[in-house]
Amino acid sequence: MTTTPTTATPTSTGAEVELAIGGMTCASCAARIEKKLNRMNGVEATVNYATEKAKVTYRGEDVSVQDLIATVEATGYTAKEPPPPRTEPQTDTAGATPRAAAGGAEGADGADGAEDDELRPLRQRLVTATVLAVPVIAMAMVPALQIEFWQWLSLTLTAPVVTYAAWPFHRAAWTNAKHGAATMDTLISVGTSAAFLWSLWALFFGTAGTPGMTHAFELTISRSDGAGNIYLEAAAGVTAFILAGRYFEARSKRKAGAALKALLELGAKSVTVLRDGGREETVPTAQLAVGDRFLVRPGEKIATDGTVVEGTSAVDAAMLTGESVPVEVAPGDTVTGATLNAGGRLVVEATRVGADTQLARMAKLVEDAQNGKAAAQRLADKISAVFVPVVIALALGTLGFWLGNGSGLTAAFTAAVAVLIIACPCALGLATPTALMVGTGRGAQLGILIKGPEVLETTRKVDTIVLDKTGTVTTGRMTLLAVHTTPTTTETEVLRLAGALEHASEHPIAQAVAAGAAERTGGALPVPEDFANVPGLGVQGVVEGHAVLVGRGRLLAEWAMTLPVGLERAKAAAEAAGRTAIAVAWDGEARAVLEVADAVKDTSPQAIRRLRALGLTPILLTGDNQAVAETVAREVGIDEVIAEVMPEDKVDVIKRLQAEGRSVAMVGDGVNDAAALAQADLGLAMGTGTDAAIEAGDLTLVRGDLLAAADAIRLSRKTLGTIKSNLFWAFAYNVAALPLAASGLLNPMIAGAAMAFSSVFVVGNSLRLRGFKAATN
Repeated sequence: MTTTPTTATPTSTGAEVELAIGGMTCASCAARIEKKLNRMNGVEATVNYATEKAKVTYRGEDVSVQDLIATVEATGYTAKEPPPPRTEPQTDTAGATPRAAAGGAEGADGADGAEDDELRPLRQRLVTATVLAVPVIAMAMVPALQIEFWQWLSLTLTAPVVTYAAWPFHRAAWTNAKHGAATMDTLISVGTSAAFLWSLWALFFGTAGTPGMTHAFELTISRSDGAGNIYLEAAAGVTAFILAGRYFEARSKRKAGAALKALLELGAKSVTVLRDGGREETVPTAQLAVGDRFLVRPGEKIATDGTVVEGTSAVDAAMLTGESVPVEVAPGDTVTGATLNAGGRLVVEATRVGADTQLARMAKLVEDAQNGKAAAQRLADKISAVFVPVVIALALGTLGFWLGNGSGLTAAFTAAVAVLIIACPCALGLATPTALMVGTGRGAQLGILIKGPEVLETTRKVDTIVLDKTGTVTTGRMTLLAVHTTPTTTETEVLRLAGALEHASEHPIAQAVAAGAAERTGGALPVPEDFANVPGLGVQGVVEGHAVLVGRGRLLAEWAMTLPVGLERAKAAAEAAGRTAIAVAWDGEARAVLEVADAVKDTSPQAIRRLRALGLTPILLTGDNQAVAETVAREVGIDEVIAEVMPEDKVDVIKRLQAEGRSVAMVGDGVNDAAALAQADLGLAMGTGTDAAIEAGDLTLVRGDLLAAADAIRLSRKTLGTIKSNLFWAFAYNVAALPLAASGLLNPMIAGAAMAFSSVFVVGNSLRLRGFKAATN
C-alpha cells in the first residue's frame, strides 16, 4: 500500500484538499470559516454546513494544509484531513486480497458507527433535558404540584439541564461572541443563563427559597424586587425544546453524504477475470487493472469501463446515461462500468479502473455539486442576528435607567434580567420542527418526502423546472405502442406469432413485445420450435408450423423479403418519432411492423400543466436522441428540449441556466441525474429511481408520479410560510412582554404564560398543514 503525507491533490491552480470541519451549529458558522480561509494568501475555500466539509484550493508554496487547519481552529472550530486514499490493493504472496471484500463492508459499518457516535452526545443531552425539564415545567405551571420544597427540587433538576445539556449552546455563544456575532445560540445561552442565575440568587439570597413558597396562578401586573421569583422552568424548557429541534435536524444532515455511498455501491463487487490460457478467476473489482480481460455473463453488471473484445449483446445503460433503448454492442464497442449486460456473453478489456471510471467521475460531480451549493441560512439565526443585540442593549438600558432613577441595585437588576429572560422564547425551538413534522407527515401521505428545513426556502424562488425524460416523464420501460399490419393479416395473428418468438429471447425490446402481445391477445403464447437468435438483427424460429422472422429490416432482406409500401411508411414514421420499428414476417412474406418505445406516463401532461400554473417553466433534459425527446415533449406540452446530453454534461446545463439568473429545480430518477440534482437549487428525486438520485435530491417523490412534483412545491411553500409565521409569533408574544419586563412588572406567571401561549399557537398553526390537499384539475 502506498500513502502520501497529506490528501492534497494537484490542480491547474495549485493544490486541493478537503477538510472535515467540526463544531458548526448553523450555516453562519460555515460562512465565518469560509471567510477566514479565503482571507489567506492564495486560498479559495468553500465550506458546506450540510456535509461538514471544506473544499480548499491553495498554492503550496504559500500555505500548507496544517496552516489551513490552524486557521479553522483559530476561528473556534475543528478541522482534520480525511484518511489518505488507498492507491493499490494489498496482496499476499499468492496475489490474493484476503480482506479486500470484507474491508468494504467493514468500512461501511465503520461509517455508520462514526455517524452514530457523533449523534450520541446530542441524543444523550436531549434525553437528559427532556426527562428533567418535564417535572420542572409541570411544577412551575400547576400550583397543586408545588410541594413544600418544590423550588429546591426544581433547582436540582434544572442544574444538569442548564449546564450539561445546554453546553453546546454556551460554547457556540462564546465562540460567536469572540468574533462579534450573535446567533440563535447566543439568544438561548444568554436567556437560559439569565433565568438560571437569577433563580439561584432568588433562592439563596432572596425569599424564593423559603419553605412553602408558591407561584400562584395569577396574571397580575405588579412591581417587585424579584427576590421571590424563580424562572427555572424557562431555562429547562427552552433547552429541551431546542435540543429536540437540533437533534432531528442533525439526523437529517447526517444523510448528506449518502448519495456518494449509493453511487459507489452500484458497481459490481466482484469480477471474473480471464488469466493465462483463458482460466477464469473471480476477484474483487478493486483488483482490476487496465488491460485485464474479464467475463460478463447475461444479467451481470459490467465491472469497469472497457472495450468489448468478444461476443455481442444488448447493454442496458439507462441508469447511467438515460438512454431508454438498450445499446447493441459488438467487438470494438466501448462499455461503461455498472451498466447491465441484458443479452449474451461478453469478454471486455478494462480501459479505465478506480477513480478514472465514469461512475467514479459521476460520484465526484455529485460531491462537487453538494459542496458548491450554498446552504440556506436558518431563519431563526437571521432573526437572532438582529434581535439579540437589540435585547442586550435594551437590558443594559433598563439597568441604567433604574439605577439612575434611584430604585436600588436589586430592582434594577430584576428588571434587566427579566428582559433577558422574556426574550428567550420557548416556541423558537418548536417553530421549525413542528411545522416540518406536520408538513412532512402530510407530504408522506401524498407521496412526498421533505428532507429538511433548509430546502424549503428554495421552493419559493424556483422559476424553472428541468425534467429528466426516462423514468420521470416516461415510464422508463420499453412498451409495445402500435401494430401495423398488411390488409390480409390481423393484429391478433401477428402478436400471437411474433410474441411467441420474442418471448424466448432475453433482449429487453423482445421482452416488451412479448409482454404487449400477451396483454393484447389475452391468452398464453405458443411455444416456438427451432428458435435462433441472430446477433444484432433479431430472432427466427417456427411457431405453429410457420417459419417466423422478427427483427430489423436487414434480417428480412437476408431472406429476400421486402416491406410493402404501407409498412415501409409506418416504419419510417416510427423511426422519425424516435421509436424502435420491428419487422415481422412469416412463410416468405412481410406481414407487420411493430412500434416499441418508452411510453409517456399517463399523468405527465397534467403534471406539466400544474407546474406551469405554479409559475415554473418546464424544460426536458435527456441523454436520448433529439427525435425521441421532441416527440415526448410535444406529447406532454413542453416547449424547450435539451437532448443528447451526456451524464457529466447535465451539471453544466444546470449551471448554464443558473448563470442566466434562473432559480432551477430538477426532477430525475437515475444515477445520471444525481450530480444535476445536487447542483440544482432544488432537487426532486423520483422515489421509484436509484438510491443515488434519491439521496442527492432535496425532495423525494415517493410514488414516482410527476404530479407529486407540483404538490411537493406547493406543500414546501406552504410549510415554509408556516415556519415563518411560527417564528414571527414565537418572538411576538415575548416582544409584547418586553415593556412589562423593562418596567419591572414581570410576574413569573406572565413569563410562563407568554411561553405557553406562544408554544400553543406555534403547534396549532403547524397543525393547519394537515389540511393540505393535492391539487385537482
